[in-house]
Order: sequence, then C-alpha cells, then structure tokens
Amino acid sequence: MSKHYASIAFTDDVRAVQGEHGSEGFYGRKVATGTASPGVDSLTDDEKDYLSERDGFFLASVSETGWPYVQFRGGKPGFIHSLDEHTIGWADFRGNLQYISTGNVSGDDRVAIIALDYANQRRLKIFGHARIVTADDDPELVKSLTDDTYDAVIERAVLVTVEAYDWNCQQHITPRFTVAELESAIASLRDQLSALQAENARLREQLADGQR
Repeated sequence: MSKHYASIAFTDDVRAVQGEHGSEGFYGRKVATGTASPGVDSLTDDEKDYLSERDGFFLASVSETGWPYVQFRGGKPGFIHSLDEHTIGWADFRGNLQYISTGNVSGDDRVAIIALDYANQRRLKIFGHARIVTADDDPELVKSLTDDTYDAVIERAVLVTVEAYDWNCQQHITPRFTVAELESAIASLRDQLSALQAENARLREQLADGQR
C-alpha cells in the first residue's frame, strides 16, 4: 500500500466498518501517515513492469449523477505505458461510441483502476486523475502510445496522474490464462502428441510387417 492510499480509500464510513471488524486500529495508522504528508505517491519499477505486462484493466469514473461507471480497457500487452514515476497512459480505442468514461472524466477527473494478473493471482489498484489528449493537442504523445501492429482505431490518449496505489491480496482471484500464457504448455503437449503419434505409426508398421 502506498503512503497516501489509505487517506483516500478509508473514509469515515469505511473506518466505522473497520472498527466493527477489528481492523480500524491497523489501518487508522496508515490514514494518519498519508494525511500528515499530503502529496502523490511515486510508482516503482514493480508497478511499471506489472502494468507493462497487462493486456487489460478495469477503469472506474464518476458521473454528474454520482453514479460510478466501470469499463474494461484492453489491448496487446504493453499498451499501458508508464511515462514517468507519477503518470501512466494509453491509446484509447474506438468502441461502442457511448463515450461514458470520456464524458465522465471531462466533468470529474477522478478515476480508479484495477489491473489483474489472473494467472499469478495478483491485483494492483490505483487512484488517479485522468485527462484526455487528442492528436490535435499533442500528436507526438498520441503517436508514442500507438502500436501500429494492433488493429484498432485510436480516437485519443488518456493520461492518468497516479495519486496512490495498493497491491491487493490474492485471495479469491480465480486463476485464468490467456492463449499466449498457455502456449508454452500447449506447445509441449503438441510435441508429446506428435512423438506418440510417430511412435504409434512405427509400432503399427512393425506389427503389419510381422503379420506378412
């Protein structure tokens, strides 16, 4: 948990529930630490490397009505870029043209991100402030976030100034695997299957020769 995460996440209502369950004392000290030294938390190489390996994440924004909105953002591993120790960004691809997240951010720039590594049961949560950047605003930035090998229409870039983050426990994360993550195991099975098929063919041929 980064220094300022608790001071953002653990509101009075949250701390009241923590008090009911016996964890308020432990987390209360973290709230005090974050409140006493206001600022933003720096990303380390661990967070940067982790994000660079993800092929998707969940993005939450807040609407004018106060309702939260959660949307999945995906792409090839590496589509999330760490621009510096406080900023991450990605190319925003054309979707269903509802523009709910984009519209929400234009009115309230606060966002939350959850990036999951299902295979290794890891989860990174981020609080930050988002801003939209178009090709007209900064063509070089948008180009730097673009992967020409990925078949998608890029409408804008999104930059998030990271305020705080927390590595969540791995409990209850169901292991899931992408095709790429399974490929090494599948390749080994393919090799074993080919070897067995070749051996079976040789044995059939030997059996046939013996019966002639």
